Amino acid sequence: MLKRLAKMMRRDERGITGLETAIILIAFVVVASVFAYTVLSAGIFSSQKGQEAIHSGLEQARSTLEMKGNVVAQGNATQVDYLVFCVANALNGEAIDLTIPTDGDSNGIADDGSTNVVVISYSSEDVRQDDLAWTASPMGLDDGDDLLEAGELFEITVDLSGVGETVDAYHTFTIQVKPPVGSALVVERTTPAALDDYMILY
Repeated sequence: MLKRLAKMMRRDERGITGLETAIILIAFVVVASVFAYTVLSAGIFSSQKGQEAIHSGLEQARSTLEMKGNVVAQGNATQVDYLVFCVANALNGEAIDLTIPTDGDSNGIADDGSTNVVVISYSSEDVRQDDLAWTASPMGLDDGDDLLEAGELFEITVDLSGVGETVDAYHTFTIQVKPPVGSALVVERTTPAALDDYMILY
């Protein structure tokens, strides 16, 4: 009797089969949960990176200078000595520090220890010169500091005495105004055939 009962118990494997199925289902659920967590984490990470890129782009655009009006050349009948133009904030964006560079030896190049953060460069077919000496003065609305803020306009005067060449008639050159954040303001002009004390360059 006991032998027959033992044989019947060994043949009936329904309980073991149900336990194996439960273990397999639990394993599937665990694996699916891990994959779902990985996918969600990757999606959140990608979304954060996208937001960072958008904010960075907005900051770059809002920290960019734009030119207002004409570029005026000052000099004499043989050469151009100064360039004068007005700048404002693009998109009424972030304030830009227009602390002027120091030029103790008056060579047209900013001193090594100068504290200016906006750099003006000159380039032409023959030469390139970085960190020219320049001055800035507010036009119209002004709160008394050196920051170019929304609604303000500053007149920039660039000294060309340190560019390393004579800016004379029929001379094509490029001026780049580089703020610490944002894209550079690029001004390319050609001097006319006959020079005068004051000229609008096109």
